Amino acid sequence: MPASLLKIGQSLYRIWFYVLVAIPIFLFLPLLVAFTLSEKTYSEFFWLARNIWANVILYGMGCPPRIIREEKMMRGKSYMLVANHTSMLDIMLMLRASKNPFVFVGKKELVKIPVFGFFYKRACIMVDREDSRSRTAVYIRAQKRLNNGLSICIFPEAGVPDESVILDQFKDGAFKMAIAHNIPVVPITFHDNKRRFPFTFFAGSPGPLKAKIHRFFQTDQLQEGQKSELREAVRNVILNELLATTGST
Repeated sequence: MPASLLKIGQSLYRIWFYVLVAIPIFLFLPLLVAFTLSEKTYSEFFWLARNIWANVILYGMGCPPRIIREEKMMRGKSYMLVANHTSMLDIMLMLRASKNPFVFVGKKELVKIPVFGFFYKRACIMVDREDSRSRTAVYIRAQKRLNNGLSICIFPEAGVPDESVILDQFKDGAFKMAIAHNIPVVPITFHDNKRRFPFTFFAGSPGPLKAKIHRFFQTDQLQEGQKSELREAVRNVILNELLATTGST
């Protein structure tokens, strides 16, 4: 295929993503607004996001999810979900990976994205990583959500890494929080998101998305001083999975 035609196709593919993001939000706007008026109805908001919004985008993009589970999450129990971060599709695939309602901890800049920001602001604890007060406030808001029986999702690479990097270094926040609240850490590897829909504009193509939910790391016997050890153990699980897949392709 000529390079010019390929770029046109990839541009249309990216535009189509944002169309799919917007359609369910506009169609279900009254329900979405109603379900976000109170934290008591967040589970209903999550159900719509997981079963309608995420599915419309993933299947509409030609990227059906395929999730492998080494261990299953228990209903009504809180977890710390962590995964490698390579694509906007990470958000939708994470929603499909967990039936347990959760909230993201993510950078506040994404709120500025038209339409998507509406969903993001309601499903996310926003943090300004350059502001120490903002980082501290995250722990307070996370405690409130955990008290309501929700789980937390953090992409511990923080900022989007160079796409040539297989897995960037992890930040401490997710692991410090997991130990503080005695909740299991759930490592998840996203295999295909970078290839299907990377952050690079002229790139991406349809195809299945594989995610692997690894065995959980328990934190009830850990102290805060062990957060670095936990962080590296979780990172190694995801990194080894990515390297094994890279080596087999």
